[in-house]
Amino acid sequence: MNVELSSEPIVPLVTVVRVLPGARGTPLCRHCGASLIDARMVNSGFCCSGCSYVFRLVHEHGLAGYYRIKNQITVPADAAVFQARDYAWLEVAQRAAELAVAESGRPPELVLDLQGVSCAGCVWLIERLFAQQSGARNIVANAQLGTVRWRWIIGAFDGVGFARTLQAFGYLVGPLGEARADLESRALAKRIGLCTAFAMNVMLFTFPVYFGMEPSFEYARLFGLLSLAFASLSFLVGGIYFLGRALRALRVGAMHIDLPIGVGIVGAYTGSLYGWFASEERFVYFDFVSGFILLMLIGRWAQVVAVERNQRRLLALQPKPPRVLTEDAGEVAPEALRAGQVYALNAGQTNPVEAQLGADGATVSLASINGEPEPRVLAPGARVPAGAVNIGLKPLRLTARQTWRESLLAQLLQTPERAGVRDRWIEKIVRGYIGGILAIAFLAGVAWWWGTGDALRTWAVVTAVLVVSCPCAVALAFPLADEMATVALRRRGVFVREEALWTKLGGVRQIVFDKTGTLTLETPVLQNPEALKGLDPSARTALHTLVRDNPHPVSQALLENLLAEGTPEVLEGEVTEVVGCGVETGTWSLGRAGWCGAPQQEGATVLARAGIVVAEFVFADTVRADARAEVAALRRRGLAVQILSGDRRDKVAALVEELGLPSSCGLGELSPQEKAAWFIGDRTTTALMLGDGANDSLAFDRAWCRGTPVIHRGLLEQKADFYYLGLGIGGIRALFEVDTVRRQTQKVILVFSIFYNVLAVGLAVAGKINPLIAAILMPVNSLATLAIVMGGMRRIFRPAR
Repeated sequence: MNVELSSEPIVPLVTVVRVLPGARGTPLCRHCGASLIDARMVNSGFCCSGCSYVFRLVHEHGLAGYYRIKNQITVPADAAVFQARDYAWLEVAQRAAELAVAESGRPPELVLDLQGVSCAGCVWLIERLFAQQSGARNIVANAQLGTVRWRWIIGAFDGVGFARTLQAFGYLVGPLGEARADLESRALAKRIGLCTAFAMNVMLFTFPVYFGMEPSFEYARLFGLLSLAFASLSFLVGGIYFLGRALRALRVGAMHIDLPIGVGIVGAYTGSLYGWFASEERFVYFDFVSGFILLMLIGRWAQVVAVERNQRRLLALQPKPPRVLTEDAGEVAPEALRAGQVYALNAGQTNPVEAQLGADGATVSLASINGEPEPRVLAPGARVPAGAVNIGLKPLRLTARQTWRESLLAQLLQTPERAGVRDRWIEKIVRGYIGGILAIAFLAGVAWWWGTGDALRTWAVVTAVLVVSCPCAVALAFPLADEMATVALRRRGVFVREEALWTKLGGVRQIVFDKTGTLTLETPVLQNPEALKGLDPSARTALHTLVRDNPHPVSQALLENLLAEGTPEVLEGEVTEVVGCGVETGTWSLGRAGWCGAPQQEGATVLARAGIVVAEFVFADTVRADARAEVAALRRRGLAVQILSGDRRDKVAALVEELGLPSSCGLGELSPQEKAAWFIGDRTTTALMLGDGANDSLAFDRAWCRGTPVIHRGLLEQKADFYYLGLGIGGIRALFEVDTVRRQTQKVILVFSIFYNVLAVGLAVAGKINPLIAAILMPVNSLATLAIVMGGMRRIFRPAR
């Protein structure tokens, strides 16, 4: 197909730093718009090497127009753009799609989940990348649902290749999740559409009454009947939604926020129904019923859609652990492995069960299960724990010592069902509201009956009390405050996945950090980048060849730095590994100092040619740039800080000291089970756990509240209440700051609501409320409440200073 590329020249990667308006010169990443929090970032113009790499790719592909279309702040391109990812499932899916249409002549089609798409700019970029693929027909990327559908020409299109291209630009594809077509926001949108039509029709046939239409008018009864019909439809479509949720909560002994909404709807509708049949206009509030239902539905939709948008940024389903090749049964799923069975573990693959290593040694990473960032060199016959990652270049021959069900990895991957969280503060408000209104309505009815003996007049007063006692504070304003808080956090790189987060935050008294990948960066940091910049083209080509397909953490770190500045060529020939030493191809080698004739240099990784050192690279696990300042800020808020790590005790102690914490705040050499066991007593209801790896999974299950800085591993992000992106941890403090403003705004709303209800209910008890006054008070109260929310929450949208 013909592809028209941008004619803009490729922009060289010179440092051009954007500055956030009004934020006292805060520099922003040229790709994602995140704040640059240290001098190295400011000098480069990017928050990470991933953003630098993607920025360069965008311009090399002639797609610089993306930066004119995209939102100001998007998701940073993290280490996932460089890491190998298994797309065997996609290859199978493509073959199945092609077979399904082989005889029909129709183009094959796949619908997949898409992670990382956030705006129209992302959609534009994906569409143009697809257009550059051989055999591509058409593609539809849906930023709202987080899905992508593409069609292709059989035999000419490489789906896995396109998936890897998307990954290089920061987008991940995965199997389509079952929940995509059953989103609550979509169901609410349908209800809103119908109830809007119903409410407009009710207003149409009610206005003549307010403008003086007499009951004797020949069409008056017909207009009233039509108002009844459309209000009844509104009640059945929208009112039942709130009543059903309220009744389900009552069955489990909870006072849900939907209960006062349901009471108001039922009171207004039943009173109006009686008024219509009795031909008593003073009881008829059909316009109020339909308008109130519509307003409540809109408020609920705004709350739900903000959280769903963040959930859709993640893949709904992650590919299952890859199959392993056994000697006696061919390829099998990890669940089918038997004790004593011999199987191969490929490079970069995670070991599914505890096993014994064969005749060759191995280099593995245990970071995901014990938090140790340094690779382990295992001797032949050694035990290989479940969860270990083969970071060598060759497959390992292993003998299983247990079944999948007995495996630690199986335990870590389990997602237990989470109990619902009850908001006791909201329940107190609802209980007080319901009890107070019903008591006032009852007492008013008794008083009017006692004083007048007029049953119709008494019922009119009781109906008016139930109608004008508007629960807009808890039913509309509170959800709107939650939605605005969610949007404000998204602008700061924090994404709320669960609505219950706001309830949980009020009870958090302690923050528990994992160490590796949470307080420190995910990969080792090159301490002397000038050594890489000083390489000549031939050395850069050799280095790229040695690290390109190497899952070792040091190789990955070098690859990130290489690709951020350009894509070198690749040497021909095989890359071989010497376990515990390094890798080599031809006369080039990369590994520990003292290997292949290179001089001994403690702590350095050496690139050598024919035994002559070409460059020495020094790496270190680096604490996130803002960690010390942010931890101190959290402690000033009265939050205790604890570090739980599987890494060595001496390294944890050094980190604790670097962060300025007491020595008792750090525990090291903890197994996943020991991390989980720390959460006992009130810690299960007061602690916020922050982690990034499988070794944090069991602790996540026990913690009251959960967050993660990593979204490309397919585990903790599915358990987390929120996730945050970028190279800093400032999102944690932002979370509490936004929640503080949200709670303060809700208290102001509550005070205003009490004042309004005292006034409105007082008028109703005095017999001064009629349908016209009620129809005026409800929107006025709603607008005033919304204005309070907008004014109170405005602070969180101001640029950070």
